[in-house]
Amino acid sequence: MGIFSALKHKDSKEKIEQKGQEVLDNVKNKNLKEEKELTVAEITDNKSFKDKGKKNKSDKFDTKDAYKVLIKALITEKASYLKSENKYLFEVNSVTNKNEIKKAIYHVYGVWPIRINVSNLGGKNKRYGRNTGVTRARKKAIVTLKQGDSIELYEGV
Repeated sequence: MGIFSALKHKDSKEKIEQKGQEVLDNVKNKNLKEEKELTVAEITDNKSFKDKGKKNKSDKFDTKDAYKVLIKALITEKASYLKSENKYLFEVNSVTNKNEIKKAIYHVYGVWPIRINVSNLGGKNKRYGRNTGVTRARKKAIVTLKQGDSIELYEGV
C-alpha cells in the first residue's frame, strides 16, 4: 500500500509543478500593468476635482484601501459641536498618517479636506475584581473641510 501511495503523490507533485509553471508563463506573457498609488498632487490636478459644483458618484475615485484607513465615523456630542465649524471626527487605523487619511476621505466622500488633526488615544486601565487589563488604543482624526463642503453621513444625525 505504501508503494502505491508514494507513486500517487509523485504524480500529483509533478502535475502541480507543471500547472505552476504554466501560470508563471501566462503572467509573463500578458505584461500586466502595475497600478501606482496616486499622490496628493495628482489627485488635485484631476479634472473631476476642479469641478467644484458637482458632487456625483462619478467624481469619487475607487475607494481602494480606504476601508482599512477609516474605521468608523465618531458620532458623539463633541462631534456634533464640531460639525458647526465644518469639522468631522473619524476613528482611523493606528498606523496611518495624515496624507493617507486625506486621500481616504476624498476617495470615499468626494470632498477634499483642508486640514487633518490626529490624536492618539491610549488604552484605559480596567479592573474586574483581581483581574486587570487595558482597553485597546485608538487613533482619532478631526477632518476640516472647506466652507460649503459636507459629508452626507452626518446630515441625518
